[in-house]
Amino acid sequence: MSWCFYYYPTLFIIAFSFCISQTLAAKISQTHNSLPFIWPLPAKFTFGNDSLSVDPSLSLIGNAAASAIVRTAFDRYKGIVFRNGNSFGGFLRTVTVDYDVTKLNVVVNSKSEELQLGVDESYNLFVSKDTTGSGKVTIEANTVFGALRGLETFSQLCSFDYSTKTVQIDKAPWSIRDKPRFPYRGLMLDTSRHYLPVDVIKQIIESMSYAKLNVLHWHIIDDQSFPLEVPTYPKLWKGSYSKWERYTVEDAYEIVNFSKMRGINVMAEVDVPGHAKSWGTGYPDLWPSPSCRMPLDVSKKFTFDVLSGILTDMRKIFPFELFHLGGDEVHTGCWTNTSHVNKWLENLNMTANDAYEHFVLRAQNMALSKNWSPVNWEETFNTFPTKLHPRTVVHNWLGPGVCPRVVAKGLRCIFSNQGVWYLDHLDVPWDEVYNAEPLEGIHKASEQKLVLGGEVCMWGETADTSDVQQTIWPRAAAAAERLWSERQSTSTGKSDSTALLRLQYFRCLLNRRGVPAAPVTNFYGRTAPIGPGSCFDQ
Repeated sequence: MSWCFYYYPTLFIIAFSFCISQTLAAKISQTHNSLPFIWPLPAKFTFGNDSLSVDPSLSLIGNAAASAIVRTAFDRYKGIVFRNGNSFGGFLRTVTVDYDVTKLNVVVNSKSEELQLGVDESYNLFVSKDTTGSGKVTIEANTVFGALRGLETFSQLCSFDYSTKTVQIDKAPWSIRDKPRFPYRGLMLDTSRHYLPVDVIKQIIESMSYAKLNVLHWHIIDDQSFPLEVPTYPKLWKGSYSKWERYTVEDAYEIVNFSKMRGINVMAEVDVPGHAKSWGTGYPDLWPSPSCRMPLDVSKKFTFDVLSGILTDMRKIFPFELFHLGGDEVHTGCWTNTSHVNKWLENLNMTANDAYEHFVLRAQNMALSKNWSPVNWEETFNTFPTKLHPRTVVHNWLGPGVCPRVVAKGLRCIFSNQGVWYLDHLDVPWDEVYNAEPLEGIHKASEQKLVLGGEVCMWGETADTSDVQQTIWPRAAAAAERLWSERQSTSTGKSDSTALLRLQYFRCLLNRRGVPAAPVTNFYGRTAPIGPGSCFDQ
């Protein structure tokens, strides 16, 4: 490799990058011959050495063709697979091609299209040649949402051959039997610290489906802004940054429906009693005082009337069975330092911590009355674990070791240890994200089942439309494989080049699909390439 920087010693970094990219691109190509570059890695698979061409007029057959969800997804993926246009199937082609694969057979066993936690997302995907030499591709699934996961895998098997200008399925025949490891595989999106337009949120949801993530945790509201329309209390969205940075009820419906078409649930969050200062912009009586604005005033009936109105309106929009009530970082100084709140505490013989518990449990009861299972950040469990409702899901974030304590008490847990799965922590490398284990320290099968899964968190203080996708990807994909694939079948760590090469390949796949995923191995997340080179080295 010395020739790469012999003539240009002052351009050592750029030249060295060029040489490494050539080397890694070649290594990826070689590895692709011995291991499929499917992300996340399927549970069980076999493959061969043949190639099959795919007809750009590919048609959908099978009983799943009756499902609007599957038909729409088929058209969507067809556009992805044949993104190179008509040059390989239109007027520029002078030679007639006999394509091997002309039909995609999708069979679904259930007519139900209800999307809830734990819905069956398993699928089988078979690619073969029949006795006549024609290619045959079949996806079998128990639900339409399993069929969606199978379509994503099928799309990753297809690649454009530039020499023949045809789409090929390499390594046929294929036999893939796949299912997720965890039922909850999430991404949290914060639209309070920076407003994200609806189209940007939809782009993120689309990219989530490529990595088989299935829950968008929408952290809509926080101290900084209240962008959501609440018809029962219309002054609440006076807390938005501006009149142009808001979400209507129709916007929220659109996001939920767009997500469902991709097999993704939307879990909304209303974080109380802290992180709610923006509420008082429209309704100042929600503040303990004009000079002490959080947490929400626990002493007033009006506070709980507003919360009940918000939840009632949101229940019409969000059908998912989980609803996040926050409960984190509640600093009660405003309560004890405001005379009327402090007097209320004294009259009820309550401490500020008692009032914190009172607020959280009252909010939980509101959610439960609307047939939601409440989700709370871990501080609620750390402070009053025996008082939480048995249906509570505890959301870990402060550090490791929380989920083992939660499931030992019989409660469910979501893993989001900030040390590894907070995407705004830009100095966390891909392999630390990848190696994080939601079941660490949990050995009983009965307790392991109580870990629903996990989510990566995209807090928005330093991310907006200009850089949010680069911050999410590709590190979110590392967590996605940990949550989908069987632990024993996935490689781990920088020392194992297989995981890195496959992730680099997936990052380039995201780029080809229009997702501005950042380089994989840069020291800081979302940073740009340092110089020329192959996508696979960045």
